[in-house]
Amino acid sequence: MKPLRRHLSWIALAALAGVSSAPAADAITPREVIRLFNGKDLTGFITWERKHGRDDPDKVFSVVPQIDGAPAIRCSGQYFGGVITVDSYTNYRLIVEFRWGLLTWEPRLNRARDAGILLHCQGEPGNQTKNFDGAWMRSVEFQIIEGGIGDVILVNGYDRGNPQIIAPRLKTKVTPGTQRWNPDGVLAEFTRGRIDWLRRDPEWKDVLGFRGRGDNEKPLGEWNHLEAICDGGNITYFVNGEKAMEGWDGTFKEGRLLFQSEGAEIFYRRIELHPLQR
Repeated sequence: MKPLRRHLSWIALAALAGVSSAPAADAITPREVIRLFNGKDLTGFITWERKHGRDDPDKVFSVVPQIDGAPAIRCSGQYFGGVITVDSYTNYRLIVEFRWGLLTWEPRLNRARDAGILLHCQGEPGNQTKNFDGAWMRSVEFQIIEGGIGDVILVNGYDRGNPQIIAPRLKTKVTPGTQRWNPDGVLAEFTRGRIDWLRRDPEWKDVLGFRGRGDNEKPLGEWNHLEAICDGGNITYFVNGEKAMEGWDGTFKEGRLLFQSEGAEIFYRRIELHPLQR
């Protein structure tokens, strides 16, 4: 069970955000398919921006009734932050479809389109920084960036009243001397930073529209299919059907999900949690 203080803070947060249901005291394990996005509105989510906190005066987060024939959550990218599930989840297979829009914003106006899905988010929004005014939460990220879809980023964070940073830990196999996942590599443990997906271009550049030689991302404007298998502390990422990343024995095993806005317009749809195949 989560500490009472954390649970109560989320009850208050949900109330302030206009969310009718308080978060569960324990993480939910899907027994059937859970559709996190209802296709109509942001019920079941709250929003968070580094600039405005729980407010969203510029409508960074919205639901579009139809794009390519179906509704989707739109994150404009104007401010860093995300839409965050009210409830926590564990032991699931996440399926998400995303596509980029055309808008980009400073400070990433001419840089690679960037976003991500933060898994196992713990604590309160903004806890990436000691002042709790960051864009993110401590978590394990499924990176979505041009040229790097399928990277892992371990996001450190804080708890109120505790000055010590809290770091997720994850083991994986990498090519010696690198941070690139390699199923035939050597075992290493990480507590922060990025682990590159299997075929990330070593000459990757942070420029708008970047495409690596081995990328499996669809062309701009097409939908990409992502899967994340979260089984206890183990994770496996798939991008358009290709296995991109695998990690084991992670210390973060449950939490909320955060879908990022990070300088580039992005649309998310078919956000589903499936039971694991045992």
